[in-house]
Amino acid sequence: MNSSIKASLGTFGPLIALLVVFGLFAFLPTMPSSFTDAYNLKTILTQTVIIGIGALGMTLVIISGGIDLSAGSQIALCSVVVAKVMQSFQIEIESVGVGLSFLASLSGIGACALIGIIMGLIITRFKIVPFIVTLGFMLIIRGGAKWLGDNQMVVAPDNALLPLMDVQPDPGFLFFSIGAWIFLLLLGLLFIVLRYTIFGRTTFAIGSSESTARLCGIAVERYRIAIYGLCGAFLGVSGVMQFANLGQGDPTAAQGMELDIIAAVVIGGGSLSGGEGSALGTFVGALIMAVLRNGCNMLGVDNYVQEIIIGSIIVIAVALDRLKHQRS
Repeated sequence: MNSSIKASLGTFGPLIALLVVFGLFAFLPTMPSSFTDAYNLKTILTQTVIIGIGALGMTLVIISGGIDLSAGSQIALCSVVVAKVMQSFQIEIESVGVGLSFLASLSGIGACALIGIIMGLIITRFKIVPFIVTLGFMLIIRGGAKWLGDNQMVVAPDNALLPLMDVQPDPGFLFFSIGAWIFLLLLGLLFIVLRYTIFGRTTFAIGSSESTARLCGIAVERYRIAIYGLCGAFLGVSGVMQFANLGQGDPTAAQGMELDIIAAVVIGGGSLSGGEGSALGTFVGALIMAVLRNGCNMLGVDNYVQEIIIGSIIVIAVALDRLKHQRS
């Protein structure tokens, strides 16, 4: 197999896998015809939003050779922060409008971005591996979310964020949910950043060889802190979508979601060794997982079977990545 074919498979492999998975479900005799309906396709994209936006931030971290196991906890914390800020507005008003909803969202996103910066500082200044730091923060943040929410759901007043995850948007010409459009906008921004900016090229350089990046004069510590801060901001947006989906802040939400987020990046072609990954690949990886879950649910497949299938796909994706690196 020549190098051009290998490069094409590396680029289009996840997309081919998505088409194969969707085709298998679509042509199953027992699959309801509604699987291919426009409404279900919109549902699949909406179901991708929370994991997908978080995975975009994780793409930056994994390309740089890092990992963030606190993703699910950050999403839960953001939903609680948004709900608590809205509760403070409820003292004077019964419902929260667009402006105050936006302010509450910024509060949650800012909290997650700050957490990302703190983790980046600890990783770079104390030379602790990201796995350990983010594992510890996964517990710290989850505990903080439970403390902030008084260990219970935080009920928020009526607000302008609730329609974000509606599959049938208003106005109807949007076709997809508002959350899906936000996801696609962030996807486009990350694509531009990784492909056409110095920050993107530097992220790849750090993940490919941190020592070489240092020799080239790159301020690796500053970039790594910025990368974790940006990942936190993306996770904050995921937290806002989680809040919109539930309609309240939940300190126990998104447990284990960090694994789905990492899986979306890996299935989409990202390498846990660093230096590889793309925004479009992550988008396709998140869609593959959403199609699998949606198709299995419509067939009535038990949840534990879905977990086995997705887990197997993750192992295969990582194994293929390792084989590719060994051959190269």
